[in-house]
Amino acid sequence: MKNKSTIEPDDNPHRQQFFAAFDNVREEDLLFVMPYSLTKSGMSEKTDGILGATIDTIYTYDSITGQKQNLDFTDIEKFKIHLSFGTVGIDYIDKNGDNHALILADMSMKKQYAYAVKLFNFRLRHNVLKPDGRNRRTICEKCRRPFAPGAETCFHCMDKRRHLKWMWSLIRPYQLFVYIALVLFVAITGLNILLPHLNRIVIDEFIRNPETPVLWQFVIAILSIVAVGALIRFVGFLRRLALLKIQVRLGTEMREMMFEKIQKLSLTNINRRTTGSLIHRVNHDTRAVLEFIIHEFSALLDQILLFIVITIILVMYDPWLAVIIIAPVPFIMVAFRLFNKKIRRMFDFVWEMGSQAGTVMQDIFQGIRVVKSFGMEKREIQRYDAAAKGEYDAQINAELFWAKTFPFLIFFMGIGEFFLLYYVGTQILDGRMTLGEMTMFTAYAMMLFGPLRWLSNMPQRIIRTMVSLARIHDIIEDLDTMDDSAETQAVDIKGEIVFEDVGFNYEDAQDVLHSVNLTIKPGEMIGIVGRSGVGKSTLTNLVMRLYDVTEGSIKIDGHDIRDIPQHTLRSQVGTVLQETFLFVGSIYDNIAYAKPDATREEIIEAAKAACAHEFIVALPDGYNTYVGERGHTVSGGERQRIAIARALLHNPRILILDEATSALDTETEKLIQDALARLIANRTTIAIAHRLSTLRNATKILVMDKGTVAEVGTHDELMEKSGIYHGLVMAQRQMSKMAPIGGSREGGGSGKKFGTGHVEEE
Repeated sequence: MKNKSTIEPDDNPHRQQFFAAFDNVREEDLLFVMPYSLTKSGMSEKTDGILGATIDTIYTYDSITGQKQNLDFTDIEKFKIHLSFGTVGIDYIDKNGDNHALILADMSMKKQYAYAVKLFNFRLRHNVLKPDGRNRRTICEKCRRPFAPGAETCFHCMDKRRHLKWMWSLIRPYQLFVYIALVLFVAITGLNILLPHLNRIVIDEFIRNPETPVLWQFVIAILSIVAVGALIRFVGFLRRLALLKIQVRLGTEMREMMFEKIQKLSLTNINRRTTGSLIHRVNHDTRAVLEFIIHEFSALLDQILLFIVITIILVMYDPWLAVIIIAPVPFIMVAFRLFNKKIRRMFDFVWEMGSQAGTVMQDIFQGIRVVKSFGMEKREIQRYDAAAKGEYDAQINAELFWAKTFPFLIFFMGIGEFFLLYYVGTQILDGRMTLGEMTMFTAYAMMLFGPLRWLSNMPQRIIRTMVSLARIHDIIEDLDTMDDSAETQAVDIKGEIVFEDVGFNYEDAQDVLHSVNLTIKPGEMIGIVGRSGVGKSTLTNLVMRLYDVTEGSIKIDGHDIRDIPQHTLRSQVGTVLQETFLFVGSIYDNIAYAKPDATREEIIEAAKAACAHEFIVALPDGYNTYVGERGHTVSGGERQRIAIARALLHNPRILILDEATSALDTETEKLIQDALARLIANRTTIAIAHRLSTLRNATKILVMDKGTVAEVGTHDELMEKSGIYHGLVMAQRQMSKMAPIGGSREGGGSGKKFGTGHVEEE
């Protein structure tokens, strides 16, 4: 079987290295290629190697030793990732069960190697090399620097023009206000240039005129200067109004765009970035870019225009004077170019440290109850102080470097002023220049040096903005989103769920699920049990399409869930999670979150069904009680009952219960069980539980082990097998010292029987 599509891009530099070593492999057959940097020996010495894969064979070549290796997929049982101290490798197990090392590298290749292992194992199972679209690079192919956490762009080698084009695409809808602002910029520049000329007239024609000046003419000249000054302020006010229109609209649009894109990212992608980093991008980076667009960029245009016009005027009046003033500029530009790279790295590091400090602060605030319960306030103060000091030190280093270099640049830039004073002084002494002309030229020179001084700070501003712009663009361009396809269609879900050879893995881990085949009929209640980490919660997350499967498909009523609009799917799927989350607000608002247009009677009815109404009305403010951030002003059991009421109000066709009663006492759990029994009637229900009594109403029980379905059946059927489920039941009986669970031959205790194949309690 041949796969014509390559997984790596054609411009991957490692492809050329591979074909130089294996000229017998056809270019169209090479599907995957990646480097390795360490030898497989125990010393792990440096080397320069390449691995390539076709549909049938894996090739490795060590360019230092010249050693080549060919492996047929048919001779391999399984691939696995191998982690050691500072190294990561790919091993394979042959048909005899023996383990062999394939390639080895430093930890910068961890994600790529994990991706390769998943790719190769998929080939072993399905005889095809199929990418899952998540082969993310972690280091820059050009400079070999590692990417910042959560980033997929090298901020040292980034294409600035591409980011600037994207920034202009944001501004384009407001180009009318931009053009108005530009016209006003030109007007202000013209008025600023007119002022020194008016000053020259006043000095030469009136103040220095030996004849008695006409008073009314002198007053008109003074009033002209006043009028021009006032006009400059008024036009500046109009310009600020035009920029304000852009600032308010564009700022709101950028934040909404960032927030909307983050909402569309898959959970896998969101989890790659810290919450503090995402908040930093939405708030800090958008503000930095907006400040540059509105203030810095507009001022840059103003200063450049002023520089050009004044240069032309000086050249027209006196070319030598213009040369004296402008001569230092090229040297200044070269100096800025030399310092630019170092300054950019420094401010990139400042951003990283600021993001880390924000993440630490958020982490401490969210876990403040744990902090206080363990008496760790001083320790957390020290931890935040260390993070803040890291940001402080990075900021100080960047600013100190700038402060050390900036005065020298300014000094060299100001050399032209000294030449100007000498030149103008000699011209006046020789009688070739009037005092008014000297004042005008001096004013023009100061106006010229003003832009030069301002432009000297511009690289620092541009660097900061480009770092922020690249981080925003990095999010906007991220392709790992959960967008609906063009073929999606709204469906009225009945509740049949079919797993067809489903597999799933995260970016940097082995397969979490593989070869899952299961059919759940409408109205059935399926209980899922198994040891921690076997993929129980992942299975339910896939049903809700919080992640997309990497292998196989999940169908609901015959429709692939990727062909069902996410809103349609999730509006008919309800969930109660083990880790209950409540939003800041009232209890009423938290229950109504599932159905914003619900009546008060519906909300109260849902609360009663969830056994929450009694404790709610006992609170001082009843349903209007403020629950605080993450709902920590109510107990864990109360939070869980509120969450169950929220699910009841949602009235879903498919219900997912992930340890929904774990935080409840026994008495309340029995009440909730009755409520859930009413809730699951005529609904497809998937319930995860470690407390097996929770599954007493389950139609059948699904036992997960090692990422796949190990056992399926009723309680009695699974107990008779004496397999994994039997072991779990026996362990739980021993731990809780409770009566036998179930009416099987292992029973023998006094308990209440809930039906054949269901669970019993004492």
